[in-house]
Amino acid sequence: MTAEEKLKIEERIVEMLRTVFDPEIPVDIYSLGLIYKIDFDDDGMLNIDMTLTAPNCPAADFIVEDARIKLESIDGVKGVNINIVFEPEWNKDMMSEEAKLELGFL
Repeated sequence: MTAEEKLKIEERIVEMLRTVFDPEIPVDIYSLGLIYKIDFDDDGMLNIDMTLTAPNCPAADFIVEDARIKLESIDGVKGVNINIVFEPEWNKDMMSEEAKLELGFL
């Protein structure tokens, strides 16, 4: 895979993550700052480290499965590993300016 092809797929990964929402929050998981790492290797494997707004998030399974299904649909992605991590602990400062505005934090 060329560097250009890889870049296009990585852009598509971010686009797709922007379509995944916590059902209780009207902002996507990427804008919320829940995605800590996106690692897409030359073999087509995608490894994502993400967190949740709270460790006991009732929608965790839904969010992870929604992300996995959407990411696996991207041409060039052969497999997806989503790792839930809680370090560093998420806080509202990790949100994009748009997310803060949408949720009334600005």
